[in-house]
Amino acid sequence: MGDKTISLELDAVIGYNGQVPFGLRLHPDREHLIYPLGSLIILKRIEDGKLEFLHGHSNNISCISVSKCGSYIASGQVSFMGFKAAVIIWNYAERTIHAQVEFHNAKVEAVAFSPSEKYLVSLGGRDDGWIVVWNIETKQPICRSMASSHGYCLTVEYSKTDDTIFASAGSETLRVWEFTNANIFPTDCWTNFMKRKVKCIEISEDNQYMFCGTTSGDIMKIDLRRKLLNSCSPVKAKYSHGINVLKLLECGDLLVGCGAGILALCCKNNFKSVRQVQLENGVTSIAISEEGELCYVGTEAAQMYRFNFEDFKAELLSTGHRSAVKDIAISHSTPKLFATCAGDEVRLWVIGKAKEQLRVTVPNVICNSLDFMIDGCSIISAWNDGNIRVFGPKGQLLLVINNAHSLGVTAIACTRDGKMIVSGGEEGKVQVWELLPRSHRLLEIMAGHGAAVSCVRIKSDDKECVTASSDGFCIIWDLVQFKALRKLRGDGLFQTVCYHPEGYQIITCGTDRKVSYWDLSDGSSIREREGSQSGFINSIDITQEGSLFVTGGDDKQVKVWDYMYGNITHTGMPLGASVTCTKICTFNCMLISTSADGGIWLWKFPHFPSSC
Repeated sequence: MGDKTISLELDAVIGYNGQVPFGLRLHPDREHLIYPLGSLIILKRIEDGKLEFLHGHSNNISCISVSKCGSYIASGQVSFMGFKAAVIIWNYAERTIHAQVEFHNAKVEAVAFSPSEKYLVSLGGRDDGWIVVWNIETKQPICRSMASSHGYCLTVEYSKTDDTIFASAGSETLRVWEFTNANIFPTDCWTNFMKRKVKCIEISEDNQYMFCGTTSGDIMKIDLRRKLLNSCSPVKAKYSHGINVLKLLECGDLLVGCGAGILALCCKNNFKSVRQVQLENGVTSIAISEEGELCYVGTEAAQMYRFNFEDFKAELLSTGHRSAVKDIAISHSTPKLFATCAGDEVRLWVIGKAKEQLRVTVPNVICNSLDFMIDGCSIISAWNDGNIRVFGPKGQLLLVINNAHSLGVTAIACTRDGKMIVSGGEEGKVQVWELLPRSHRLLEIMAGHGAAVSCVRIKSDDKECVTASSDGFCIIWDLVQFKALRKLRGDGLFQTVCYHPEGYQIITCGTDRKVSYWDLSDGSSIREREGSQSGFINSIDITQEGSLFVTGGDDKQVKVWDYMYGNITHTGMPLGASVTCTKICTFNCMLISTSADGGIWLWKFPHFPSSC
């Protein structure tokens, strides 16, 4: 490794963890959106999209809250069983950590600020069950109590005007807490024997009523002073798939976000829907501006909308993957066009735009790998149901190779002439397919691996390919005579491999955390460099001229290497999760990386592009 490296310049980030309840926040300055991605908190300036990042968590963020005046941001995370999960209080103006505390086991379920910004309440997850009140100035706990006597707690909400009142709710528990003399005293609310699972709470400005959204699709109105159920509506036309989020408007009406993707404006008298709009997947966040004219909405499908109350229409601002991105493919003919796969989706993107241009979904299966064909528009894809699917420029299904591999297709690549596909399977076989007009033909089944094939790369002349496998071997295959030429064995398990453009060497990476150069003439290892001090290396790609290559792995960093000297020249900032894939765009215009939190990161390539 080089002693000094230069930071990669980030151009854009596509991604947002919409599954965090109330995770999308609008800062009181009305200039920034705040939301989580993996272990990062992203601050996005609304005017020009400029991004800032808050680093501090060691695992995925599970909750976020912003103080009333905007001086602080609080966030909690998940952790492993038996380990404490951190709560971090951030100084917003300085973008620094004000305090980091660890009390809750495994997960922080929710956090909430008092209106004066003096106190913070944190709620532990189901494996913890504690509520703790923290003094923000001294950074010390003031008092604590078990969140419920039975059931479990899912959310906590502070009064908007009173530091001494907050509420908690969940499954078979609904409590109002009074905070006095450095102690908290809970009172269970009387719900007339109604059993509900509450996921969200809104407290009125005058502290007279509390509104609770339930998984049953109705809203419980609680008299906050008497701690009694006032009403529960609607009785018949309940909100489908339950209520995930509530926002109380100045007029007294409620904005309701449902699990079915409906954003509804409901009447304050009977909670019936007056106007509504259908969004994609469940609504998990609603952030309203102080003027009440605009609101921002986040869904569990990692989509953000801007919503106008006048015409009651939602404008889609950005989209993203909701699960780990498995692979990236770059178009051969259009340098700004790329595709990604995650879960049951394949998405087509254009650099510079925050929304995908095309989405193809195959329900109930997972796409493991993909590649562009020679036309630069059609995409071949590998799926865990054992099928290979080819999609056209408009997402139409052009070809299906059924049962290509018995245990699922794990890796795939297309020759540069567009006539053959090489696929690798979970069972370890490598198969070569000839593409015919509207059909296909199996040319050869090549056996040699004893475990899943993790990567397939084809040599530039289309006469050879190399496969990496979790059995600890890389095999060089002859695509003319369909036989193994060389079998390489490393110290660990290979995760990825790529050819040098001149074809006389390959580079491998894997679980041994090393970047290894191999001479193909005799199969010998000619150079090893330490690629990571912690975690596996998951991905590698090389420029067309072969002078630079890029790696990414479980250390959450993207690294650019000088091929000749074998040293790191540039590194990206730590991401919110493991780097799953890295690709260099055609003509070196851009460097694209993806992460296990569903994020897509676009970096300015640190060297002059060939042509763009």
